Amino acid sequence: MLEPPIRSALESEARHHQELESKIADPQVVADPAQLRVLSREMGQLQKRVSRYRHYLDLEKRVQEAQEMAADRSDPDMADLAQAEVEELIPQCDELAEDLKLELLSRHEFSGRNVILEIRAGTGGDEATLFAGDLLRMYQRFAERNGFKSDEISAHRSEVGGYKEVSIAVAGEAAFDCFRFESGTHRVQRVPATETQGRIHTSAATVAVLAEPEEVEVDIKDSDLKIDTFRAGGPGGQNVNKTSSAIRITHEPSGIVVSCQDESSQHKNKSKALRSLRSRLFEFEQRQKKQARDSARREQIGSGDRSEKIRTYNFPQDRVTDHRIKTSFHNLPSILDGDIGAMVDSLKQHEVDQRLKAMQDESQLSSRREAG
Repeated sequence: MLEPPIRSALESEARHHQELESKIADPQVVADPAQLRVLSREMGQLQKRVSRYRHYLDLEKRVQEAQEMAADRSDPDMADLAQAEVEELIPQCDELAEDLKLELLSRHEFSGRNVILEIRAGTGGDEATLFAGDLLRMYQRFAERNGFKSDEISAHRSEVGGYKEVSIAVAGEAAFDCFRFESGTHRVQRVPATETQGRIHTSAATVAVLAEPEEVEVDIKDSDLKIDTFRAGGPGGQNVNKTSSAIRITHEPSGIVVSCQDESSQHKNKSKALRSLRSRLFEFEQRQKKQARDSARREQIGSGDRSEKIRTYNFPQDRVTDHRIKTSFHNLPSILDGDIGAMVDSLKQHEVDQRLKAMQDESQLSSRREAG
């Protein structure tokens, strides 16, 4: 059977689903395609879970009715049939309850969204830029393995063939859920190709995972933007260093700056830069809201703090250690080729366990308060 805190959360989702149905039927919303798309997507994400929860409630009601009939021995044959139905329905009920619990605890408010990954070389000089390139390829291969589409938004390459910073967009229904645990500092320990004495160096790169918002969710006013054009630099085609196709956009109220120079068209570079800016502003707004909600206590699970060292890639020992779950994974070449599904699954399960424990602790605390 469903624990009280899980039932309460599912009831809340069912009510919210009902509210969304009413909003979508509003003529004003129907006349606004952008808003209708956002609300429809949100309702679609809830639809399956709410439908299964309603089915669970129906099964639970049937179990209760059958138990009452089984307890009435005035008609033994009918009571036996009812008992047989109870024994058949309870396993179905329990299995559905467990599925709902896991689905609820593993969901995120941005589940179902596309993402933008920003990778930046950290400490370690040229070796750090090469490691940033390794992470980029790892994520691109992971996206391919999951049937996602990845598209480079901007890249600042280093002279040794790595990346000082690079950002890509990944599109797919489960993109955010698959990549959201990658935010943080990634550290590598290996002998650089330029090291003549075989010494192991430690370098780092940071990864930011940004949920990509709909245009209607982030209001960007033209008057708030400072747009500069400049000539693209670095290796490239015939337009590099010859035309002012590169774009730099500064959002003056927040101070956020984005740039793009990968396309030969100024219009395409501007479109990609705005896409990146929209995601950064969305993250900024969500972080502000979270800080307001958590002013009394800091959330420790899934914070996505970029300064936190989340993972170490140790080449001499052919090992990748995720420090959040204190677990090591081997076959580093395969992992860097995008085989990170086992790590992602372990992180998801860890989050489910932590959330369930937090809900149970909160429920027990609430019960003690009521009893006291």
